[in-house]
Amino acid sequence: MRSTRLALICIALVLLAWPPQWYPDTVRIALTQWFGAAPWRSLPGPLAANAETPEDYCPGGEAGWRDEQEIEGVTVQAVAGCVADNPWLVAAAVRGTNNVSHRVLMRSGLTADAVEKGADLDGDGDPDVIHIRLEVAELNGSSAESRDPVTSYALAPGITPGLWVFAPKLAGMATENFESNQARSALRLPSPALRVEQGDRVIITLENTHYMPHTLHLHGADHGFTTATGAGNDGVPLTSEVPVMPGMARSYELTPRHAGTMFYHCHVQPHVHVMMGLQGLFVIEENRPNNWVQTINVGAGQVRAPAVAVRESYQQEYDLHYLDLDQQLSERIQHSNDPRVITRSMHREYDITDASMDYFTLNGRSFPYTFRESLVVAAPGDRIKLRVVNGGAKGIALHTHGHKFVVVAEDGSAVPEAARSARDVVWLATSQRAELDLILENDGVHAYGPGIWPFHDHQYQGVTNDGIGPGGNISAIVYEEYMGESGWPRTQGVSWDNYFTVAYYRKQLPVWQSYAPGLFGDPGPDWILLLRLSVLMLALGGLLGTLLSWLRSGR
Repeated sequence: MRSTRLALICIALVLLAWPPQWYPDTVRIALTQWFGAAPWRSLPGPLAANAETPEDYCPGGEAGWRDEQEIEGVTVQAVAGCVADNPWLVAAAVRGTNNVSHRVLMRSGLTADAVEKGADLDGDGDPDVIHIRLEVAELNGSSAESRDPVTSYALAPGITPGLWVFAPKLAGMATENFESNQARSALRLPSPALRVEQGDRVIITLENTHYMPHTLHLHGADHGFTTATGAGNDGVPLTSEVPVMPGMARSYELTPRHAGTMFYHCHVQPHVHVMMGLQGLFVIEENRPNNWVQTINVGAGQVRAPAVAVRESYQQEYDLHYLDLDQQLSERIQHSNDPRVITRSMHREYDITDASMDYFTLNGRSFPYTFRESLVVAAPGDRIKLRVVNGGAKGIALHTHGHKFVVVAEDGSAVPEAARSARDVVWLATSQRAELDLILENDGVHAYGPGIWPFHDHQYQGVTNDGIGPGGNISAIVYEEYMGESGWPRTQGVSWDNYFTVAYYRKQLPVWQSYAPGLFGDPGPDWILLLRLSVLMLALGGLLGTLLSWLRSGR
């Protein structure tokens, strides 16, 4: 009798505690007809917003680097944005590291033979024999001495994929100092944009300081298959030459006859090496008298010492290097520092046909860091030259707000005047280059007036960081009147605090938390439902115990 009473109590508790939302619709309708509608109950309240102090939006850089200045006869343009490259490196890249004072060379961070400029062969006042030396560096790789990435370089808050880059030949340490594992400013993604003049005798020496073999392929540039000595000159191991082994060096030679925007990259296992970051813009400037070009543009971005032909028609010039990265590939250099293990993992176990791209960069950064370094800042009426390369595995639908580009050249060849048109989406296939005119004339076609006008890939994965937006390659055309003195644009939209936290890009924060935490934050626990489920579990346990007791007693 007692067990029967207990069973009935348990059944009653099960019926009372059973969550109404679990009943079939027909049962819920019937219950409503019999007993009336259940009272309305509000949803559980939101969780309290997590507090994480955001990074400084605009931390700035070295004092004085943003200013316009004259360094040993080289005019280095001002940078309106937060972060500027080293003006002494710009001056050394223009004059040649063999032609500047020891003071400028030391402040540039380059070695004395990084960019050697020699004879004026055509007598027009500028050097025509150019020798560039490049090294190979690893960023965010594994170390036997530290769990942290070495040397550390962030695309965005907390995002540090493994990378390989060509780097200018640098003097001193790879990091900022002995106490930091942060990469020095000249050691970064993308590989530096290189500039020479049409008709120059150019030698590029690859000094392989890496643990894997590499080559240099001058994609689109006018070069012979072999050098004068018969050595391979195309950088392709399948057809031209044996790769440059670790600790070795090889020189590539060319005398380019045509100006244009080209590309350079490693051609050893290119589906891995190029996609790890071993790629850069290679620009051949039009021949002009007294044309001292900025041979190295670290990090791409603003060209602070434009060539003569550019200054004839434009107020400014920017290099825009787009690249996407596969996290599954990049992380393979972060689990071991044994070259044999890494080689097996990257070249035998990694399958690019199964790849998905996770990070999308502009000039080596992803949003929000793109707003520190890759803004295009100008004034009404300016005409700006943009040299663009898509170094990624996916195509880019480059779109700008408030403006239309005019494509004046593609893949190093001029587009005929009759074929040019203003457009707000420009498609760039993998490895494709384009030269774009950005005309800030407020005529309703080329420009719509001053403001902060974003430009980005209009394929939606391109504006995320591993699927979290906003991220990726978002940047902006910013008119001078909208720039703050610190170098940060005076935006009028939402708070950016979330975007400058590591937690946001680790998917730990609601996307609108910084300005609507109560409305769209994560829901808190439903205590009433938890109580129902607890009672339900106890009642079911009691009912099960009673049934087992009956079975044992033979009832």
